[in-house]
Amino acid sequence: MADGSDTKLATDPTAPASTPAGLVAGIRAFAAGHGGAKAVIEYVGKRGARIVLVGEDGVWADQFAEATDVARTACVKAGVEVENEWERELMDQMRPSNDLWRSMGRRNLAR
Repeated sequence: MADGSDTKLATDPTAPASTPAGLVAGIRAFAAGHGGAKAVIEYVGKRGARIVLVGEDGVWADQFAEATDVARTACVKAGVEVENEWERELMDQMRPSNDLWRSMGRRNLAR
């Protein structure tokens, strides 16, 4: 929001948004298994928000939350830093698996 009220949740883990414990546990487990992590939250309409987690080792995964404020609160509770946008350094850190490359190739060739 223009007034900055949407950023309150990123710094206040006691915000009133209801955060599913499983979401926080999943984010925390990913970060612990990959030497730490950073997150980028993407709004995906009625579905809610996609949390893309990028581990320090380059592995990435995603989680879904019902809203962007819930996603931010979950990341804060899990101890994962939230990036405001896709920075070049973060994208360079990502290492797609061979299976992902293969599936992307099949989709492009099938069109």
